[in-house]
Amino acid sequence: MLNLANTSDYRFGFVMEQNLGHVTRSQNLARWLRENPSIKTTWMEVFPDGKHLWSKVPIYTVRCSLRAQSLVRKTLRQQTLDCLLYDTQATALFSPRIVQRVPTVILSDATPMIFDTLAAAYDVIKPTGVIADLKFKWFRNMYQSATAMIALSDWVKNSLVQDYGVEPDKVTVILPGVELSEWRPTPKEVGGDGKLRLLFVGGDFARKGGHVLLEAFRSGLGDRCTLDIVTKDPTITSTASVRVHQNLPPNSPTLRQLYASSDLFVFPTQGDITPVVVLEAMASGVPVVATNVGALSEQVEDGVTGVLVPTNDPKAIVEAVCALADNRSSLAVMALASRARAERLFDAGKNHKAAIDVMKRCVEERRVTLRGAY
Repeated sequence: MLNLANTSDYRFGFVMEQNLGHVTRSQNLARWLRENPSIKTTWMEVFPDGKHLWSKVPIYTVRCSLRAQSLVRKTLRQQTLDCLLYDTQATALFSPRIVQRVPTVILSDATPMIFDTLAAAYDVIKPTGVIADLKFKWFRNMYQSATAMIALSDWVKNSLVQDYGVEPDKVTVILPGVELSEWRPTPKEVGGDGKLRLLFVGGDFARKGGHVLLEAFRSGLGDRCTLDIVTKDPTITSTASVRVHQNLPPNSPTLRQLYASSDLFVFPTQGDITPVVVLEAMASGVPVVATNVGALSEQVEDGVTGVLVPTNDPKAIVEAVCALADNRSSLAVMALASRARAERLFDAGKNHKAAIDVMKRCVEERRVTLRGAY
């Protein structure tokens, strides 16, 4: 076993996609690394849109990867890096020669074959025929060429191994995490009106199931609950029992306060992978009612830290929420279990360290290989 504790300083490059939940993960990792001076970091933030050469490319993954390729090439002309971490496969697609030169870790929250099962929710068209075959072979080559892979769920590791032929030992499952010192439970008292306080957070309101939740709210929850909605959708407006908060930035104090003051997080998403908002709720000691899609069953323990319901089913949401509203003691037990599960599995500090250890192992194994060649 390699001894990682006594090695010299490392020079690591981080290629971070700046979109949706990837922004939060990037911020959390950067904050943690600032407290670890033994690692010298270089950040390459990949904004899929904006003023750059590739901004007009219509396919999102291609646009991200071409932008990332240009950033990494420019960085490597200016300095030497011991290891690269690509935050998603969307940023690594056009970097095969770079992967051959520099030990490279690719983090994956979903393989293309997994994403194809969610294509309808994301409003994308699955490729077919020759295009689909070429896409599969390209991604398989990229995954197999990487020095190591980090999967954000067992679901993803299974796909990497079974669908793309990646060696199991090459894939480390490291769950996403949140900063537990910032997302904390707070004592709650039942409001004067006795209503349950619900929270929904979803920038992409439609895909995250916001309209399904509003239908559930109109179908009986409005009489028993209040609802806070955090979204980027400008068409969603406040009413007497629904308060809408527009464009709150990740990790903002206002957002943390909304979690802390909520009784239940409701997230009827139509298509998702490993949503960070669910982990923020659990860390805040807030049980979760969510749809059973993506890797949500690896986040929410059904009946223990929340309730998993079918997609597009307002009635199931009403039933789940009302059952908890009628049994506040059960809700309180779920709140404690949610925080305990977050501490056990979703501690950002522990999980970031595990990811950095994967990068260190890649460097040390490359150094051993090079020494053996001389």
